[in-house]
Order: sequence, then C-alpha cells, then structure tokens
Amino acid sequence: MVELSSEGKVVMGHIEKGGRQSPSPDELAVWREYVETAEALRQALAGGLQATSNVSPGDYAVLLALSEADEHRLRSSVLADGIGWERSRLSHHLGRMEKRGLVRRHRSGSDSRGAEIELTDDGARTFRSSSASHLRLVRRLFIDALAPEDLEAAGRVARRLRHHLRDFTLEQAAD
Repeated sequence: MVELSSEGKVVMGHIEKGGRQSPSPDELAVWREYVETAEALRQALAGGLQATSNVSPGDYAVLLALSEADEHRLRSSVLADGIGWERSRLSHHLGRMEKRGLVRRHRSGSDSRGAEIELTDDGARTFRSSSASHLRLVRRLFIDALAPEDLEAAGRVARRLRHHLRDFTLEQAAD
C-alpha cells in the first residue's frame, strides 16, 4: 500500500507490511524516466528496423540467435529461452518466418517431441542486410547520445539489473 500526502504525492519512506519500503518520489521519478525512455528507444529501433529492412524486432531476435548458433541451428526450446519468449509465442512466430523462407524447422533426431530451427540462406542474407542499418541506428540513437563514461555506467547498470533479475527469478523459483 502506498501512502499519499494531502497534495497527492507518495510519502517518502512508507514501510509496507512485511518491512519493505515503497519507492520515494525521487526513486519513482528515476524509474518512470527509465521505463519511458526504454520504450521510446525500443519503438524508434523497431520502426527503423521495419522501415529499412522489413524485419520486425522479433524476426531480428530470432535471426540473431540463429546466426550466432553452431551450424545456425537451435532447438526451439533453447531458442525460446535465449530470446525470452514463451514457446507458444515462438512457435507462431516461427510459422510466419518459415512461410517467408527465413527459417526451417526440423524434427529433432534425439527427441521426437522437439524441433530444431535452422537459419536458411535467405534468412542469413536478410539478417546481414538488416544488421547494417540496425547497428547504424543503435549508434545514432543510443551510443552517440552518451558520453563514454555514461555508456560505461549504462553497461554497469544493465549488468547489475540483469544479475538482480536472475537472482530474483531464482528466489521466486525456490519459494
């Protein structure tokens, strides 16, 4: 529960049941700035990717993972985990990509229930051609906006958040 002042602002230092402290107004302002900026950046990158190469961010995530995989193949479950998608979402997306000739699905030789996803030659060409414009946009929208020390700090923050989220997920699984 969050307490509000008479002006409708969050009261700093409110202790919730269980001893957890809710975010202060300054902390909430940083959180909101982060969320809104991340979303604006995601939308700008997605729009640029679609406009320059007719590839969606989802397509790009799949193509990137497969391009980095041994023999350009991954089990669908490994691919889903690697890009952070539910398996059903990946399955539907792969169906659309398969119709466009970007990927090919094969039954796994070791497990009849699983499938291996392979990057096709057309998929590799699409990935290469979309990567150049995408990386230019990453430079223009993200890297060029930050001083070298800010970029380094952003990397530290991202790594710390990722480790914290991993630990949190492990804690949740143990509960």
